[in-house]
Amino acid sequence: MRRILRTSSALPHVATTCTSPHVKVAWLFPGQGAQAVGMGRDAFEQSSAARDVYARVDAALGKSLSTLCFEGPEADLTLTENTQPAIVTTSIALLAALRERVVDLPEPAFAAGHSLGEYAALCAAGALDVADAAGVVQRRGRAMQEAVPPGQGAMAAVMGIDPSLLEDICRRAASESGEIVSPANFNAPGQIVIAGGARGVARANALVAENKGKAIPLKVSAPFHCALMRPVADVVKQALASINLRAPSFPIVANVDASPRTDPAAVTDALIRQVDAPVRFQASVEAMVAAGVTHALEIGPGKVLAGLVKRISKDLRVHNVSDVASIDGVSAFLKG
Repeated sequence: MRRILRTSSALPHVATTCTSPHVKVAWLFPGQGAQAVGMGRDAFEQSSAARDVYARVDAALGKSLSTLCFEGPEADLTLTENTQPAIVTTSIALLAALRERVVDLPEPAFAAGHSLGEYAALCAAGALDVADAAGVVQRRGRAMQEAVPPGQGAMAAVMGIDPSLLEDICRRAASESGEIVSPANFNAPGQIVIAGGARGVARANALVAENKGKAIPLKVSAPFHCALMRPVADVVKQALASINLRAPSFPIVANVDASPRTDPAAVTDALIRQVDAPVRFQASVEAMVAAGVTHALEIGPGKVLAGLVKRISKDLRVHNVSDVASIDGVSAFLKG
């Protein structure tokens, strides 16, 4: 791929008083599905800090991930082994541009990520170097692609079914199909994603319809966050053992149980377990709200998490940081 060299001046530093005393902030980082060709490009062009993030990852991976983010092709960007490092890198590049622009940006009370986004949250907290994280999630993504042959796994978004009823439906579908099927993402009230073998998920979708719910098949490369991903956990464990994971400077609310972690061993364990365990994003947001969080920044491409947060809590204000224009709105948002 051709390496993009075009740059311009860095974002100007703006000294502002960023928050009022009653504001308590969480940072949220998106997962797979948030990618889009062009993501991070204006931050790269206008922020020296963002350019440095992309340059370090490009050097570590031995390829121009930045060009793939900015120019595609989309088919390559959506390959899981490319998507995962691309999203983590872009999220941290946007955070670097944000920190460069808002010089008194306060550290959050908590951070959390949706699946893959947990790695970006750890980078934000200084627990992982972004180049190390990109290498780990590249291996993670490749292993996920290889774990289940194409066409043998499936995922579906389910609406209008109570969580306990959906778990019963998954158990019944697994029994009737002879395949694994289970909840994979508890995203928001009324939205749960299921994953498993293709026949098992198809049977679960039919049972959802019989119970007056709605199931929408998802276009994914593998059935994430279910028992079919168990072999990937060993790959992640080995990859994490080869890098230096430090204590995060603020608590990371883990996907696996919606509990905050600061101990490196506990953080590592959560990253390994999340591979084949459901993502408990709704519970994570609810836990942060219960701990007094009033404002959230979704830092990364897309606006998926902002949409989920608005469904989870009417009291939590959320602002998406996905480009330079949205970075410029952070100070005013945090004063509100």
